[in-house]
Amino acid sequence: MKLASDADAAQVTDAARALLDPWAGPYGGVPPFDRVEAGLLAPALEAAMRMQLAEIERIATDAAAPAFENTIAELERSGRAFSRAFAVHNVFSSTMKSEAFQAVEREMAPRLAAHRDRIVQNEKLFARIAAVHERLDAQPLTAEQKRLAWLKYTDFVRGGARLQGAPRERLTRINQRLASLFTQFNQNVLADEARYMLLVERVEDLDGLPESVVAGAAAAAEERGHPGRWAILNTRSSVEPFLAYSNRRDLRERVWRKFCERGDHGDAHDNKDAIAEILALRHERARLLGYPTHAHWRLERSMAKTPERAMALMEAVWKPAVARVAVEVAEMQDLADAQGAGIAIEPWDYRYYAEKVRLARYRLDANELKPYLELERLREAMFWVAGELFALRFTPVADVPVYHPDVRVWRVSRDGEHVGLFYFDPYARAGKSSGAWMNAYRPQERFDGEVSTIVSNNCNFVKPPAGEPVLISWEDARTLFHEFGHALHGLNSDVEYPSLSGTAVDRDYVEFPSQLLEHWLRTPEVLKRFARHCRTGEPMPDALLAKLDRAATFNQGFDTVEYLASAIVDMRMHLEPDKARDVAAFERETLALIGMPRQVAMRHRLPHFNHLFASDGYSAGYYSYLWADTLVADAFEAFLEAGGPYDREVARRLRECVLSRGNTVDPAAAYREFRGRDAGIEALMRKRGFSAAAA
Repeated sequence: MKLASDADAAQVTDAARALLDPWAGPYGGVPPFDRVEAGLLAPALEAAMRMQLAEIERIATDAAAPAFENTIAELERSGRAFSRAFAVHNVFSSTMKSEAFQAVEREMAPRLAAHRDRIVQNEKLFARIAAVHERLDAQPLTAEQKRLAWLKYTDFVRGGARLQGAPRERLTRINQRLASLFTQFNQNVLADEARYMLLVERVEDLDGLPESVVAGAAAAAEERGHPGRWAILNTRSSVEPFLAYSNRRDLRERVWRKFCERGDHGDAHDNKDAIAEILALRHERARLLGYPTHAHWRLERSMAKTPERAMALMEAVWKPAVARVAVEVAEMQDLADAQGAGIAIEPWDYRYYAEKVRLARYRLDANELKPYLELERLREAMFWVAGELFALRFTPVADVPVYHPDVRVWRVSRDGEHVGLFYFDPYARAGKSSGAWMNAYRPQERFDGEVSTIVSNNCNFVKPPAGEPVLISWEDARTLFHEFGHALHGLNSDVEYPSLSGTAVDRDYVEFPSQLLEHWLRTPEVLKRFARHCRTGEPMPDALLAKLDRAATFNQGFDTVEYLASAIVDMRMHLEPDKARDVAAFERETLALIGMPRQVAMRHRLPHFNHLFASDGYSAGYYSYLWADTLVADAFEAFLEAGGPYDREVARRLRECVLSRGNTVDPAAAYREFRGRDAGIEALMRKRGFSAAAA
């Protein structure tokens, strides 16, 4: 590959050029992680943007009449060097966010936003796209080509391609400012997660914690320069086990408050002012683009289509979920009273007493489960499920570079044919975003030849001492399967064009495959084979499996309300941004208005809600998990109505109608093709153990 001009070549070092060249190596090429450092990213991205703009100009000024091949297809071909450099940038942004990289990120965020606007606002390019779009039915195009042309056109329109003059200039300034604010927000959350932790000095202060949690806390403390102590990090994977098991109520409260107060300390890392500005800018942008609110703009391209439909679903589930919380709290309070605790249940007590109620009612102790939930065995279980459902095989490889020693890689194949690569990055570390997620380093495509996908799963399990197994909670095991569901969506992709590949689908549809895969964790086939005791190797006993089944809907009130409160606040603040200028007051007043139980906190409070404010990603879209779960509950019943979770015919339909299609068809049509009808709310209510009548 050659750079777009001699000037570009002069401005890019050989080291930085490695980020622009086609990826070399096996499996269709792999990211050159062994040749990347933070200082190379800015010059590589700058050169890649110049190259892409030169490519765009050639498309826009083509003397030939606009057609699919010389406009839409060429647009798909453009920006390859930029895509490669940006993919590596994104890996650093989520997993290797050193101080040096954070400086690069702050510098590049507004430039990247301006670059995107320069493409969307190229009038000659948009005129050609519009001309192709206007003649779609008159051209001999495939259904996928028509879908791609329609999506390109609507994306440009939604991005402001029709704006002129001052509104266009204002839109560009808004997008650049938002990009800077998103970066600032995310870096502030990361800072609060890094600088706050509970450092335990005395062994008696670990009372109640399982051995695996204690070992992980000791390893975390030693890694941070505190040997002989125990560190409870300010991340979900560290905080939630502590809240569930620590007998020290005072320490539970301290840990809970620091976790809930991320981004909300009134200091240099406080995010409330940034949130207020983001909301105002999003609203102004939506109005410039012709929409009443940011929520209307976002949901236009979703299965829900309108905020009203999304709110209707949330409200239908909210009331029975709150009613269930009241029952759960009453049980916990009765137990606390019987034990003479002399307390009223507070948010930092919920997980702790929920575990005690679970033990009393079902004789199910989460600590009893944990020795059977070893990370490596569960990873093997995921691979086995992928083989049973979709004939995928995973083979470890050591001939590709990785960005950190903790990362491992597998080659994925089907019937001996290469499908893609799967990277797995399981452990928490400094500079890594908290939580769990899936990345696609390279999407599958074949319109200029077969290109295999490269995907990754990323988690934040606490790394144990050398030689010790990683034991995780049942919820963490579900999350592991969830993210692998996203990976399978990418690995099963079978489309022509990269813009339509894998998980590039509507926000409230993308969570459908991931949430669906969670169901396979609790199948007897998985638990019998892979849930084996970490010391003895014995399979999980039948009695324990039976307890799991009986407790399937336990604590669903808490789980649903914790999540749904965040989703409702998200939607309401984007529908009424003027009311959210005082972010803390809006959060507090909205929760009071909807009747939030005081014993439950939002899963994500606004000052650290990265889903909403580290990008536009899930903004006015956090409802998507619930929308997708209506499909999930109905889809899993399709398996149960047939031959069971491993029914090959239903799995075939799932792969062919959903996973392989990417965004080549409307998601509602794809689901109807899989299921034969639309999904209703009834299966969702059954899954969560709620009465539909209570809604």
